[in-house]
This record gives sequence, structure tokens and C-alpha cells, in this order.
Amino acid sequence: MQKSIVILTGGGPAPGMNTVVGTITKVFLRNGYRVLGLNGGYKGLFSPDPNFEELDFFLADSIFNRGGSHLVMSRFKPTQEDFDKNFNLKFFQDNNIKLLVTIGGDDTASTANRIAKFLHDKDYHIANIHVPKTIDNDLPLPQNIATFGYQSAKGEGTTIGATIYEDARTNHTWFVVSAMGRSAGHLALSIGYTNHYPMIVIPEMFNKTNITGEKIINMAVSAIIKRKILGIEYGAIIISEGVFEELSSEELQSYGVKFTYDQHGHPELGKVSKAQMFNDMLETRLKQLGLDIKSRPVEIGYEVRCITPHAYDLVYCTELGMGVYKLFTEGITGCMVYMDLNGNVKSLYLKDMQDPVTGKIPPRGVNIHQDKVRMIFELIMHYITPDDYEAAKKYVKDPETYDFKKILNW
Repeated sequence: MQKSIVILTGGGPAPGMNTVVGTITKVFLRNGYRVLGLNGGYKGLFSPDPNFEELDFFLADSIFNRGGSHLVMSRFKPTQEDFDKNFNLKFFQDNNIKLLVTIGGDDTASTANRIAKFLHDKDYHIANIHVPKTIDNDLPLPQNIATFGYQSAKGEGTTIGATIYEDARTNHTWFVVSAMGRSAGHLALSIGYTNHYPMIVIPEMFNKTNITGEKIINMAVSAIIKRKILGIEYGAIIISEGVFEELSSEELQSYGVKFTYDQHGHPELGKVSKAQMFNDMLETRLKQLGLDIKSRPVEIGYEVRCITPHAYDLVYCTELGMGVYKLFTEGITGCMVYMDLNGNVKSLYLKDMQDPVTGKIPPRGVNIHQDKVRMIFELIMHYITPDDYEAAKKYVKDPETYDFKKILNW
């Protein structure tokens, strides 16, 4: 029987999904393999009737430079009972599958790690290689290498962010912008500093204090007052949605926020307008301070997930797709593929990345101690410092409350 491989995509979409799938398909076809695409993510591996399709060159050639994902994605997370009772080994045997390729973010990678261990413990000779994807850029790849999809999302987000800032400047108003990033602030930070936003709020900044809505609003007011002192009547504040996860349930309830949760136990942030919530809070505070300032909310989220991949990700995802074949032919399994800074294909073993207690792969946050990050805080952003206290008293009685570094205990 002809040897086969199977590919699945998990989590949410990112630019470059189809590039990886298309490249893998083309490379394995030319080397004599049959290529199957599994719809529904991991669900198909634990179903007696998996929804799969055979991928040929013409399909691969029609999707490799498109956004979105041809293969239907899913956040399905198998339980231990699924592994014990429902793993569909027959699907692999009937199709002579030699390799399972998983494409996804941290949760997909964590499940891939469980599958690699399961296959090893059961002595099932099926290789498993994971391709790291997420627009959040929060998978801990070496050398600070980006996860695929991030650069395209950053580019599109920067374009949207520039339009927002131009609107603020044109109309002398303020915008409160929320950007995707469930546990890390890479995307919000990039959109903010490429557009020279006066205030950027990411979860990693709160390394010496807990995150509260009060502190976030105080930082927003700090930027507005600082710009007023400078004679600037407009601006934008960008907030990573990751801070939202850190707010206490009591505080969220006080804002009237009720979460639903996905299969991985994460709050479904896309169902709640973070920008609207923070903008409402900011407007209330400005009114209390007697400041006549207009502000508007904008959410940057789903708009950047299914865009056509930019050149960076078209190149990078093609390399990753070819890298899967290279690692497979070298007998490497149970790993994540990446390209190092010298252009060489490397493997990163999932078992070496997981937390020994939780079994999950910990996310990579923004390193706020790097010069390139510290300079954004020190040289690009606008906020009240002790030197501004006297001038700030024109707008607030207690300027120290809005001192950016004191808010963060820096």
C-alpha cells in the first residue's frame, strides 16, 4: 500500500496556514507519498469516522499563497478517556500513515506532545512533527524566532493602527484600541510602537504589581494629560487583550462582563469588546475629572487572522513545510520544526518545552528588559513623571496617581 501522511490544523487561523499545508503536500507528493488533510483538528483522530480529504498538487497550488485555512480548524482537546478508548489507530493503519503533521499554537502543540508520548508508549510507529503557528508570537522558540503568522498580522495591524492614529490627529480625538494577544503583548506592542502611540499597555509591564482596570485607566489618563501639557490634543492608547485575562472575576463582574470558555478553558475574549469596555471606563474617568475629551473604541482582532500572508510568512512557511520533510527523512519525531537564524532546519522537542507540573508549553512573553523594549517605554510613550506634577495640577489634583512608573511600581 502507498505510504501516506496526514495533516491537521488546530486552534485559530493565522496567515500562512495554507502555505505550510500546500508546501508539505507538494514536497511529499513528489517523493511518492499520499497526503491526507484532516478536517476538524484533533477531533478526527478520536472519531470512528474522521472527516478527511486527499490533497493533490492542484489543490495545494491553489491554496499555498492564500489566507485562512483550507482544512477546517478546531479547538477540540482530547481527554484521557479519549486517548484510552477513542484513538483511531485503524485510520492510520488503513491508510498506511507514517507521519502526523500538526499545525497550531501552544494548545495544539501541548496536545501534539501528548500524542507523541502516547504513540511512543503504545509502540505505534507513526512519526509526529508540529509546526508552530500563532499571531500572538507566544511559543518559546529559540533565539526569539517568530512564530509563523505573527509578522503578517503585525503588518496588517500596523496598517490599521496607522489609520486610527491619522483619524485621531485629523479630528483631535483619542482612540482606545485593543489588540489580540491572549497571554503575551507582542502584537499590541508592535502595533503601538510602529505607530508611535503615546500609551501601550501589555501584561508583561505588570511585573511588579497586579493588573487592575483602575491602573490601566490611570495610565491612559497619564498619556492624555502629558500630551495636553505638550500641547497635543490627540492620540491613541493600545491595550493587549492579555491584560483582560488577568483582571479579577470580581472586577470583571463590576463591569458587567460575563465570559464563555473554549475547550481549553480559556475565556473567549473575542466575544467581549475589550476596547469598548476600557473606553467606557476612560470616558467615565475623564468626565469625573472634568476633562472634555472625545474617545472612541477600536478592536483589532479577527481582522488580522485570515489575511493573505505577507512575503515574510510566505517565505518562512514554505521553509517550515520543507523542513517537515527534512526532519521526517532524518527519522526525527515528537518535535517542533523551526528555522534558525542561520537558515538551518532545527527540531525542538516538545517534551523539553513542557512545564513538568502542568504538562503545557509555557507561553513566551515580551522581554521588557531588552533595550529595544525599554526604549519604547522611555523614548516613545508619553506619560506623567515627577517633572510634570506642577503642570499636571491644571488638570488633576493628584498627579502622582497618574505617574506611569509609580502605577507599575517601577
